[in-house]
Amino acid sequence: MLIDYKKVNVFQGDTLILKEVDFHADDSEFIYIIGKVGSGKSSLLKTMYCELDIFEDEAEQAEVLGRNLKTLKRKEIPALRKEMGIIFQDFQLLHDRSVYHNLQFVLKATGWKNKADIEKRIDEVLTAVGMGDKRNQMPNELSGGEQQRIAIARALLNYPKMIVADEPTGNLDPETATNIVQLLKDITQSGTAVIMSTHNIPMLDKFPGIVYQCENGTIREITQEYNKE
Repeated sequence: MLIDYKKVNVFQGDTLILKEVDFHADDSEFIYIIGKVGSGKSSLLKTMYCELDIFEDEAEQAEVLGRNLKTLKRKEIPALRKEMGIIFQDFQLLHDRSVYHNLQFVLKATGWKNKADIEKRIDEVLTAVGMGDKRNQMPNELSGGEQQRIAIARALLNYPKMIVADEPTGNLDPETATNIVQLLKDITQSGTAVIMSTHNIPMLDKFPGIVYQCENGTIREITQEYNKE
């Protein structure tokens, strides 16, 4: 299991955001987290990549990629993050360098040294997201959808076991959003799990997956309930 949360309390500072979270993710799963603004979706995702801490006495179990988050040391977080891809609503590309150099920067920062290997991997991920011809473009020369594709390519660089995507279609028009979710859904075919928060409820019909809902300080799985409706 990639994520195993049992009775996890999620805090933002001293404020309890989500109470007694039970949440699980496994290989190849496509998981939506839905809920109103401020319901705790982003906070939950942040615990998965240790942007928010899970306190030892506030969880029965909190494991991500085989690591116990209750006891994980700060110095161990980069290794954990290297095994996952993280995608943000606002892309977070480096605007002072080309697409190629954005991706090269990440690979070098995560320990890649061989120039030929770096070149090959960049070509692979850009091809995978349909952006092979954009490697020399600057981010500001790309549309929002193209920038999000580059962000997905960046998330794929280190062969992640799972991708955490926080509102990845939030700034995109409906057609582009559909293409992005299709791309994320396709990624699960290779075994990578995708966990995505979204307000884009029509996507749940187009691309069925496991559905969790954040509401009133709690989270519950509503896959069956949602599909019946």
